[in-house]
Amino acid sequence: MNKQKKGMPISLTLRVMSFAGFAILACLLLSGFFVIKSVEQHFIEQDYDELKIIIETVEQRLDSINGNVSQAPDVLSQAISGHHGVYFQVETPPGTHLFHSKGAEFFSEITHPQPANRIDKSNLVSWKIDSEIYRGLVVDFTVEGIPYRVMAAMDMAFHLSFLEKFKEKMWLIMLVIGIATLTATWFGIYQGHRPLIQLSRRIRNIQTNQLDERIAPNSLPIELRELALSFNQMLQHLEDGFERLSNFSADIAHELRTPLTNLITQTQVGLTQARPIEQYKELLYSNLEEQERLAKMVSDMLWLAQSDNKLIQPASTLIDLSSEIKDLFEFFDALAAESQITLTLEGEAPAIPADRELLKRALSNLLSNAIRHTPYGEKITVKIGQNKNHNVYVEIINPGEQIPAEHLSKLFDRFYRVDPSRNRIFEGTGLGLAISKSIIETHGGRIAVESNTARTTFTVYLPLAL
Repeated sequence: MNKQKKGMPISLTLRVMSFAGFAILACLLLSGFFVIKSVEQHFIEQDYDELKIIIETVEQRLDSINGNVSQAPDVLSQAISGHHGVYFQVETPPGTHLFHSKGAEFFSEITHPQPANRIDKSNLVSWKIDSEIYRGLVVDFTVEGIPYRVMAAMDMAFHLSFLEKFKEKMWLIMLVIGIATLTATWFGIYQGHRPLIQLSRRIRNIQTNQLDERIAPNSLPIELRELALSFNQMLQHLEDGFERLSNFSADIAHELRTPLTNLITQTQVGLTQARPIEQYKELLYSNLEEQERLAKMVSDMLWLAQSDNKLIQPASTLIDLSSEIKDLFEFFDALAAESQITLTLEGEAPAIPADRELLKRALSNLLSNAIRHTPYGEKITVKIGQNKNHNVYVEIINPGEQIPAEHLSKLFDRFYRVDPSRNRIFEGTGLGLAISKSIIETHGGRIAVESNTARTTFTVYLPLAL
């Protein structure tokens, strides 16, 4: 029981939901990552522009004192008025403090990075002092021949606080979006599966007495039309199988009833009064004939059942058709002579690989069928040869009444009779043509029949190789 549960396949809904969930999660994470990176980049751009303005302003103020360094503190004290959270310090020569803005004392606590000779975004650096984080630039330049080092920095507290709140709100929004998207996906999958559920219910409601029902493919989504066509085809096969089985059951009951009735009637008549030994012998002989007919019918049915289940494996030996057909002519010579029927063979054919006994049985059934339906004094012609498709053919042609076209396709059905009123005693078990067809198909060949007012032709096609 546990093994079966472990091997149970995952439902389609769960598969699609899992895939959609992973896809949505990946998209939201990637989107969130790129959004945060974009906001961070925006702040970097903003800080850089601010720091660039500060450094350029400091440079302009230093240029305005014409080299008089003593005036620098007064001039620089007004350099960043209107800018909040921005600090700078000026050294000249580099390493010697000249001026720093209010609150810029922290510059003395940091390790100065390698200064740059120009203002560039790639030179941005970050410093952490206690719990405060700063982003800044360190630039060296010369004004009026005097070297200066300017360190400018911005407090990142506001940016970091904004980013934290932004992340919280963004992930909350994405969580809501993710749940809403998954819910919409589940609803879409449910709606998408509705035609499949409806189709399943329609299929479940089809009973054995409703095999003539069909599902209209055009009423289904295009993805389910192939399934509907396949199911309709399966129903057609089942309907044909049930019909054949039903007809077969009715036919076999009819075929068995006659010999069984004869046996019972003859035995009852024989027991009504004492009779001479000779009459009892005649009764036993008559019963024996009926029993032999029953035994042959059962044997033929068993063979067909084995053939239907692919249990008959033909042997493969080279057979000369001309020689085999001549042997059959000798076997049926006495039966043909009773009706003054002439048997003739025309043509030649190459040897073919086949099971000798099975092929002889198939041709024997066809030849005996031709003799039974050929008028008195006529001729049966058997033609052999090779056609353009490199198949060997055997044509058994006999004159006689035309078989109506509607019966031709059913001649090879079991127990089928063109004229139901005819007595089966003189026609065999009714399985001969069915057995012949099965044998020919087992050899990879096929059998066909044509009939007109002049003659009926059974044609057997056999491949040159099994």
